[in-house]
Amino acid sequence: MSFNKSNLIVERDLKRLGTAELKDYVVHIICMRGRFDFMFDGNPFLLKSGEAMIVGVQQLLEHLRPSADLDVMCVYMKSDFLELCTPRSNYGIKGALALYAYPVMQMDARRFEQLRQDFVQIEQRLLNTENPFQEDILICATQMMFLDFFDIHAAQNGLTNISFQDTDIIARFMQMLERGDYVKNREVSYYADKLCVTPKYLSEVCKGVSGRTANYWITRFVIIHIRRLLKEREMTFTEISDLFEFSSPAYFSRFVQKHLGVSPTNFRE
Repeated sequence: MSFNKSNLIVERDLKRLGTAELKDYVVHIICMRGRFDFMFDGNPFLLKSGEAMIVGVQQLLEHLRPSADLDVMCVYMKSDFLELCTPRSNYGIKGALALYAYPVMQMDARRFEQLRQDFVQIEQRLLNTENPFQEDILICATQMMFLDFFDIHAAQNGLTNISFQDTDIIARFMQMLERGDYVKNREVSYYADKLCVTPKYLSEVCKGVSGRTANYWITRFVIIHIRRLLKEREMTFTEISDLFEFSSPAYFSRFVQKHLGVSPTNFRE
């Protein structure tokens, strides 16, 4: 079976980063030269030479400002292919959660060179379309890249022992959030019931793996979505409030004020 080229894309510039065309892709970027200033989830970040970044939600990227001498490689990956390639490691979920808050990764020169070689290997293997085992080769090459990313994150944050049971609970919890359950369900008890655990246990597992409670992650997804809707200006405040089933527009306004620091009206000004 031939490899579906839309699953994996390698580019050497940022022209399509954050565009609607590739909004459903997870992007992995390494920087060989120059710098790249950007906003992610409302916060300023900088990617510079010798660093890498991973962004799972490109809609959170804003104000992209690459330097004139920027030299990067980007690997865009569809979610289904990414899940197929992700190594069976109970460490991966911890790194993935960390990237929701801080997408840039620093590393030493040796690890950066190894990661650069991973990117080049994927690029080269994509071009070798005559190989009947191209898909299997690309899966293996992508797994190597993921494991090197795991190593980089572990070197920065330590290698914590996480049980496969807790990993499964967190992974399923995040899947529910990523598919949008948070729009109608902001209570920890809803997710705990679905996972057949107590709300207290779910929060303890979240805290142990990510350093954040279950309620933090639920609220984070809600705020990300609300911020996007406020920026798009296609829905009124009342419509957004109704979508998320807030008890009243006034309560919705207080929620936005608490978590964004400004009222919905001021946010749109």
